[in-house]
Amino acid sequence: MRRLIAPVMAAALLTPALANAQEGGDTEIMQNALAAGYKALFTCSATFTAGKSLNEIEFNELDGIYVDYRKPMRSTSEPSINDRNRTVAVRYERGEPPRIAVWRDGLGCSLLPIGADPSAEDWLPRFGGPVPRQASDVSTALGSDVRLVDSTFYNVRLEAPVNFAFDGNTYGRGNRTSAVVIVKDGQVMAERYGRGIDAETPQRTWSVAKSLTATIIGAALEQGMMDLDYPALVENWTAGGDPRRNITLRDALQMATGLDSGVTGSRTDRTYFGGARVVDTALTNPLEVTPGERFKYSNYDTLAAMRGLRETIKDDQRYWRFPYEALLHKIGALNTTLETDWGGDFVSSSQVWMTARDMARLGQLYVQDGYWAGERILPQGFVEFVSTPGSAQPDRSDPASFGYGASFWLMDRFPGIPSDTYAGIGNRGQYMVIVPSLDVVIVRRGFDVAGQDGFDIVAFTRDVLSSIDMATSDILSARTAASDLERQDN
Repeated sequence: MRRLIAPVMAAALLTPALANAQEGGDTEIMQNALAAGYKALFTCSATFTAGKSLNEIEFNELDGIYVDYRKPMRSTSEPSINDRNRTVAVRYERGEPPRIAVWRDGLGCSLLPIGADPSAEDWLPRFGGPVPRQASDVSTALGSDVRLVDSTFYNVRLEAPVNFAFDGNTYGRGNRTSAVVIVKDGQVMAERYGRGIDAETPQRTWSVAKSLTATIIGAALEQGMMDLDYPALVENWTAGGDPRRNITLRDALQMATGLDSGVTGSRTDRTYFGGARVVDTALTNPLEVTPGERFKYSNYDTLAAMRGLRETIKDDQRYWRFPYEALLHKIGALNTTLETDWGGDFVSSSQVWMTARDMARLGQLYVQDGYWAGERILPQGFVEFVSTPGSAQPDRSDPASFGYGASFWLMDRFPGIPSDTYAGIGNRGQYMVIVPSLDVVIVRRGFDVAGQDGFDIVAFTRDVLSSIDMATSDILSARTAASDLERQDN
């Protein structure tokens, strides 16, 4: 059967100028309510999860945002931060309740639905018993079983591309780099942070969370909890003759469910900023095409996969702990928080707060083929699965274009970059690039300005790899010179 290709370029998804089209109406009051939700949620997470000041939040999280949100954002009030209750409220319309985001220990911030009053926070999910721990992060070894080496040659060679990444111009107009971490053989070889950020400051992953979700699902597969090809992914699609029962976990991870998800599927603002539950948005749309036959980048596909895990576990406390106990804490990623909607579903297509170092650890797990400290966390073959083109692909008519595996973008057609390279990519310049053949992970975080060029991750990756190659040559030359000198002395 002929494979349908969605009329959307992968490259378009990699820029801050994401399509303005979103689900639902665009009345002025709704736009103001969504903008207020955006402000409340980001202020809440950045304040109570990331520990940032309001000035830093205004400069980073609330500036350079979606172009269509800038005008309605000006119609909202300043955020009212309640440190005792860990809440943030933002008003948008006289006579209407404010938009409210509430922080919970270990679960981050949830946004209450439009129209909810503060008492609704009593219904929010919370951990029972100890919450996932956090810890300081100072080690230069981000992989397992790393034998540390002198990183001087790498530091010297990588200084230029790292510095250029922060100049706001070399790799594209309008980019604002917040963090760069470069790992070779499991060891940090270069690391730098921007204003208001350090090694222990989490930042919203945006769609790199999709790659994290796939990894969490991989851990569940390794434990025998799920199956990639078993249909009826979620209960909502199993009634009567519902054709959505044919959607598999594989389809969801490869962005091939066939579901209607708007023009591009990448703007799900009712879920992200409207306070709508995952079960009220991501699982309700009908099919457009047969599952498995069309690529269409969709936040809802990822949310459906994670909802499938929740229904498999059937115990919310276990579900909320699973990402930490089965994956994150095993790889030392102790400064990452997955946030939920007010119904308890992880909004793990975007709403995850993660440090650059934790993101590098996630990439390193793939370099190590799913092993960590002698334990197999991801099942055999899973790394190949996520990094191999899915059954349907984005438009690849341009020879230099991104393909798609399973919740990872494929960087297999770019000169100067090994063909086995793949990446987690998110809005506003979040990148986790994995180069298995060179044992390299490149993390770049940003607050890139929507509507401008964004960050050229292809050029940066090429420059970083070239610098690493030169450093390796420097090391070999130094060793040869040392050996020659030793022979002369003898």
